[in-house]
Amino acid sequence: MERTAFLILDMQNELIDPKGKVGSKGFHKLVTEKRLIPKIAEVEAAMRAKSAPVIFVRVGFEPGYIDSISRQSRLAHLKESGAMILGEFGTEFPSELSPKPGDLVVTKRAVSPFHNTNLYALLEKHRIERIVLAGVYTHMVVDSTARFGDDSGLYVTVLSDCCASPDEQVHQTSVDKILPLFSTVTTQKEFLDDWNARS
Repeated sequence: MERTAFLILDMQNELIDPKGKVGSKGFHKLVTEKRLIPKIAEVEAAMRAKSAPVIFVRVGFEPGYIDSISRQSRLAHLKESGAMILGEFGTEFPSELSPKPGDLVVTKRAVSPFHNTNLYALLEKHRIERIVLAGVYTHMVVDSTARFGDDSGLYVTVLSDCCASPDEQVHQTSVDKILPLFSTVTTQKEFLDDWNARS
């Protein structure tokens, strides 16, 4: 069995909690309706049961956004609301998905978790051959992670019902038309059935 890591992408309070500066605008409702947190937690538990690494990825900036890179409007919206500041509630994870001692936590300042981070080096250190992806947003961090993983020669699996975007049509287009070009797209149940059957 190839060495596998589970990447939990941007499932942080700012985006998915009703008190988050982004989540409070409605996205948390979609996350709740899709049961993303319990479904991802179930995969996390299955991975841990076979000692597969669990890696948490988050977006976080220093106060004043002195380390920000992008000049696009999406970052301007974050700055206007003071979102994603390191050390604050928004860059932490929900209790159901909190990192455990020994877990890797990668903080990024861009859409891709590989840009200007040590993520790829960590995967190489642990001899990872396959990455399994879950998180938000489907058309942004999940997409960019799948593309880099595929370009790097990794096997990539995307759990379609463990991902979401604010626009459901954009999410569906991503999992139906785009992500299959860079990954194996499957459901949480299909993945767990296969994973749990492996020795």
